[in-house]
Amino acid sequence: MQAIIDACNDGRLSAEPCVVISNNPDSPALQRAEKEGIPRYHLSATTHPLPEDLDERIRAVLREHSVDIVILAGYMKRRGPKTLDAYRGRLLNIHPALLPKYGGKGMYGRRVHEAVLASGDRITGVTVHVIDEEYDTGPIVAQCEVEVRPGDTVETLSERVLEREHSFYVETLQRIAAGQLKLGGNR
Repeated sequence: MQAIIDACNDGRLSAEPCVVISNNPDSPALQRAEKEGIPRYHLSATTHPLPEDLDERIRAVLREHSVDIVILAGYMKRRGPKTLDAYRGRLLNIHPALLPKYGGKGMYGRRVHEAVLASGDRITGVTVHVIDEEYDTGPIVAQCEVEVRPGDTVETLSERVLEREHSFYVETLQRIAAGQLKLGGNR
């Protein structure tokens, strides 16, 4: 999230962060949003115990802030059907592997890199994809490769992929903003 905010602030990304939503009240994302003057909300099962109420509130906050594209950057909870429908084709996530490999429920963070190393693959990468009803199955928007080096550990591979994620998400979002990549969905 910070890489995207920084890119907006320094002109590398022609976009404006409208709002930050986190399911964790102590999230560093909410603290960063406050520091940057971006409206921020803690919305979770704690604030809205019924899933349909939480979904409705998330959708309402996105609309209140005139969000055009929803960018997930560390948000690990499933999106509800109202939010998915309202932003169909315009909810983006980033994954630390070349989907469809090493995706799906439970495949995040360290688990992805463990699976890549266990497979013996020499190439992994980063995928920006559209979010749908399942984990990591939406259309792929863009991908880039990251070499798996001899002697890599989960930590070294994770660090190299994360570094590329930060720049690649910004690059992909700029290509969308410039009209070089098209997203589908309701407007």
